[in-house]
Amino acid sequence: MALRYKFVELSIVTDETLEDVVNEWVGHGWQLDAIRFVVTEHSRRPAMAFVSFTRDAPAEPAEPNPPLRLILADDNDVE
Repeated sequence: MALRYKFVELSIVTDETLEDVVNEWVGHGWQLDAIRFVVTEHSRRPAMAFVSFTRDAPAEPAEPNPPLRLILADDNDVE
């Protein structure tokens, strides 16, 4: 089964913002995949973070059955 991905960008990176976003999306049925931090060379503190989530993609809808065709026999075709 294929996976669906969800990415959330955080421009304010604190333990509270990370906790809030993880709890929110896990509560919606997503599973935490990874947290990626963006840092600058001027600070060790992350400037932003990307949080990724995954979940199973819904099954593709099945092709609808083609309409049934009713074939009527001629009187000549019946023995």
